[in-house]
Amino acid sequence: MSETKTNDIVMYTTEWCSDCWRAKQVMDSMQVSYTEVNISEDEDAVELVMRLNGGNRSVPTIVFPDGSVMTEPPTAVLVEKLQSLKQQR
Repeated sequence: MSETKTNDIVMYTTEWCSDCWRAKQVMDSMQVSYTEVNISEDEDAVELVMRLNGGNRSVPTIVFPDGSVMTEPPTAVLVEKLQSLKQQR
């Protein structure tokens, strides 16, 4: 399976978040590239995450190239979204 060029995917995380670790593991196993932004180290990212999540600092928050956003997605839902992105490329 070739690596999907999806550099437009941005995942907002923290180092202590187990859901973030899981989402990164899913993306890595599917060979999907993404940019990770640790909101513990980026105040602008905190503001964006809170705006996207109705005032909550929920992570992982994943922003896709099509403009869609997923927050704390279940593994199956994330896999389905990533597969649909691969089919579009």
